[in-house]
Amino acid sequence: MDDNCPSMRIVAPIALTAIMSALVRPPASAPRPPPPDGLPRYGYAIANVYPHDRDAFTQGLQYLDGFLYEGTGLNGRSSIRKVKLETGEVVQRRDVPEAYFGEGIAIWKSELFQLTWQSGVAFVYDLQTFAPRRTLRYMGEGWGLTHDGASLIMSNGSDTLRFLDPETFAERRRIRVTASGAPLRDLNELEYVKGEIFANVWRADTIARIDPATGRVNGWIDVGGLLSRRELASVDVMNGIAHDAARDRLFVTGKLWPKLFEITLVPPTK
Repeated sequence: MDDNCPSMRIVAPIALTAIMSALVRPPASAPRPPPPDGLPRYGYAIANVYPHDRDAFTQGLQYLDGFLYEGTGLNGRSSIRKVKLETGEVVQRRDVPEAYFGEGIAIWKSELFQLTWQSGVAFVYDLQTFAPRRTLRYMGEGWGLTHDGASLIMSNGSDTLRFLDPETFAERRRIRVTASGAPLRDLNELEYVKGEIFANVWRADTIARIDPATGRVNGWIDVGGLLSRRELASVDVMNGIAHDAARDRLFVTGKLWPKLFEITLVPPTK
């Protein structure tokens, strides 16, 4: 989603070993921290840093077979892209008509799905050629998209996630996402990671780890501090999670960010 709000940074205090301290950013505060709900809070260590197109208003991100696939937003600047991880080079691209504001993406079998923000239209492309295959309709806004191997999972900025039939976009079920009983709204870009739904929380450097069966948040990942203060002055919010299932690598970036990060999670201290 685009409200052109500046990035806000959130990080929870985490005790680290001397080896990790150089890679994990220090604690900070922000207007929108996760609630003090007693849920586990994970930190991060930076494993690698890769270049990222700072003109890409990242709305969706996925990793497959050695490449990143990225969906970008803003009217007149929306696109889908195939990107070399190591260099950030865009090796394949298809622009979206100016009338549409691109949002989250997901790869399902031989197709790439892309939501749009307020048009109620999802575009479906051939994964290899990016040629349009069909369009699908839905009610309400489109924000993030992922899948669990059976259904597409869609966010719309509320506390609700919808599970959709990939062929028809018919709703199969929905869950309300809660953190210690309280609704968690502003769910944005999504990634399905080892049986959990990871969700960016809009305007917060926080990823929620969600149980797809119940909607309950199992924990938070605090990922503030990835960019320097100078870099933060010219970017938008964090948005973009991709998981390399084969090698269990986790990638994160943001809208107009100059870098993409491979991170490993640091467990909460007891």
